[in-house]
Amino acid sequence: MSKFKIYFKSILIPVIIGGIVGFIISGFMDYNTLEKPFLSPPSIVFPIVWTIIYILMGVSYGILKSNSLTDDNINLVYYLQLFVNALWSIIFFVLKWRLFAFIWIILLIVLVILMIIKFYEKNKIAGLLQIPYLIWIIFASYLNLFIYLLNN
Repeated sequence: MSKFKIYFKSILIPVIIGGIVGFIISGFMDYNTLEKPFLSPPSIVFPIVWTIIYILMGVSYGILKSNSLTDDNINLVYYLQLFVNALWSIIFFVLKWRLFAFIWIILLIVLVILMIIKFYEKNKIAGLLQIPYLIWIIFASYLNLFIYLLNN
């Protein structure tokens, strides 16, 4: 497969998953009606940031895939964190299990740290491209926890 196709597919997968989740949760979004903590961004920020993160995620994975640096462990942690990421939004917005969502996002943080380590071991740039993702989900965990505390 050509490098272009590898990168295209690698970027498309997380973007499509994010889009599907966005569609699923769109009728359940209550962010604007919730009490929010200090530093809460306006709701328009989220789709912009997530799109950038999904593109970086795909580029990062594409670097590994196009250079034959993926293996079963990398694939497992990459696709598992994508799955956990997708379910967080459903848990938080659809089910409104805000405390469980906080525990779930901690799991996501652990998986993303593990992914960064594994990617970095194979290719430094691939690992470093995941740092914005980690920072964003740490920030999201702050929002999640305080939204839970302020709205219970």
